[in-house]
Amino acid sequence: MTLPAGDTVVTYPDGDLASTGTVLHVEPLADGRSAVILDRTAFHPVDPVWPDQPADTGTLTAGGRRVPVVGAVVGATDGTALHVGDAPVRTGTDGWSFLVCHLVDDATGIDTGATVEVTVDGETRRALSAGHTACHLASLALDEALAGLWTKEVPLDGRGQPAFDQLAIASSRILPDGSVDEYRIGKSLRKKGFAAAELPQALAAVTAAANALLAGWVAAGADVAISIERDGDGLGERRRWRAGLPDGVVEIPCGGTHLHSLAEVAAIRVELDYDQEAAALTMRTTAVPV
Repeated sequence: MTLPAGDTVVTYPDGDLASTGTVLHVEPLADGRSAVILDRTAFHPVDPVWPDQPADTGTLTAGGRRVPVVGAVVGATDGTALHVGDAPVRTGTDGWSFLVCHLVDDATGIDTGATVEVTVDGETRRALSAGHTACHLASLALDEALAGLWTKEVPLDGRGQPAFDQLAIASSRILPDGSVDEYRIGKSLRKKGFAAAELPQALAAVTAAANALLAGWVAAGADVAISIERDGDGLGERRRWRAGLPDGVVEIPCGGTHLHSLAEVAAIRVELDYDQEAAALTMRTTAVPV
């Protein structure tokens, strides 16, 4: 069976919740499920390389039969085999096709060449988009709030602040209307000039400063336009989150989904916890819906 020779065209960066596609391949999986690959889809999948945002929820409809999508992951193929959710190369690698694999329990009637209607649950998408947008804004606010704890020059973020988030991030999980980010504050970060010893006593002030920045940005509301800029429509193309903050436009590489403006949230807040023994800082971000 021939495997797809090009990337899945994805429309979720534009906020689409529905699409129509043609079945290119159906892959039976060892657990009894099947991975359905379409030429185009509005469905956002989990990226195995950086699995921060969960997959969309929704359905596929083919021949009048509606099938729940029980998961969606990034797949990859070099034409010889299909890797579902465990690609051996990074997304975008030359010579590989990157595909949205819609996982279904029963693929009966979903055959190669069939036309499939994709429907994404709008509330789940909205909540995860709010969480992802809040996550990016919180990381920028945290960078500025921690700027005074750097004693050496380090790379800067998109707003010209020391890029703590980029340098220290260990994991990020996007939740409905929020996120949890874990940062490693070990020897490497201290050698780069981060004054970790000062963090415990500064934590309350850092939290307050980050929340003040977030409150100011949210207050700008619809004036803070948010978009996804991309090099092309394929899943493997580079995409960037772009926000017009009051002090300038900022971009962050991102493959997830987002709000269209900050008029869609009433507030964004962060809580910080520092485990000195584990050398770990946790930031919990909450986006309050309008």
